[in-house]
Amino acid sequence: MKALVLSGGRATRLRPITYTSAKQLVPVANKPILFYALESIRDAGITDIGIIVGHTAEEIKAAVGNGEKFGVNVTYIPQEAPLGLAHAVKIAQPFIKDDRFVMFLGDNLIKEGITHIVQKFREDKDADAHIMLAKVKNPQEFGVAELNGDRVLRLVEKPKEPKSDLALVGVYLFDSKIFEAINAIKPSARGELEITDAIQYLIEKDYIVRHYLITGWWKDTGKLEDMLEANRLVLESIEPKIEGSVDEASTIYGRVVVEKGAQVVGSVVRGPAIIGQGCHIENSYVGPFTSVCNRVTITSSEVEHSIILEDSCIKGIGARIEDSLIGKNVTVSKDNGKPKAYRLMLGDNSNVSVI
Repeated sequence: MKALVLSGGRATRLRPITYTSAKQLVPVANKPILFYALESIRDAGITDIGIIVGHTAEEIKAAVGNGEKFGVNVTYIPQEAPLGLAHAVKIAQPFIKDDRFVMFLGDNLIKEGITHIVQKFREDKDADAHIMLAKVKNPQEFGVAELNGDRVLRLVEKPKEPKSDLALVGVYLFDSKIFEAINAIKPSARGELEITDAIQYLIEKDYIVRHYLITGWWKDTGKLEDMLEANRLVLESIEPKIEGSVDEASTIYGRVVVEKGAQVVGSVVRGPAIIGQGCHIENSYVGPFTSVCNRVTITSSEVEHSIILEDSCIKGIGARIEDSLIGKNVTVSKDNGKPKAYRLMLGDNSNVSVI
């Protein structure tokens, strides 16, 4: 089997962060989201991976390289514009050829990984496709499956009035018949080739499409709140590790990682939380579900349930920063006034002075 990872798209829901960075490289627990996908694929025994790239291609290539550090072989497949998931599969046909393959959306996280469903697909020689489903509270924001017992009846992309709460998870398994389906469908009203339409074609042609309901958590990290929730879920499973320095005036509670070269001085860190390499935390509070990336400075401030990207500086903020995603090389400082709380989503190279 091969794998196809989608890492293009414009990521408009995460702007301004994604004006300057690929959304698949935004870190969750200090590791880019895309890396979790690559590791899941490798752990499932697949080592030949094609990555669909768009306008952030060079950034993706710089981060992933040839795949050697993940134990896989990577081939990059450029997509000239985000024309739909099925379009991404279509342009990957020269890479896929006639092999069976798994398609993984690069901004999705699945707790249980994909080893089990890949194995099921390998064993299910008669199946033409396997799809993964999850119960969601907002099905109108996803592709939705309608079932009749074990049979998949219909797939609808972002229906206004969903007939089920079963959303398509961003992992699909196909054989070569999917190319027949994609060549038969037309672009949707939004001008894209929809993967739901291609799978619906398979269903209507009586090809075998099976489904699997995932039991663990799954996150599509396309929005701020989903990114923060994914960060929370991953941090809940971290193992505590102190490799940097923590002085006697500081207190560490719970599952906390302090990476090499990081300094915690006169501060409180309450886990689960991770402090990246080369960080300096002084006279501050870092609360639960916070990921602080490399070389961040936090002084005389409080941060909780947030993601702070590398090389940023937070200083002198009296009220607590929470539920925030702060980009690279950002400075947040306080001038005057006494606001009680801040909610921030800041792009790279920002400089914010809080009044």
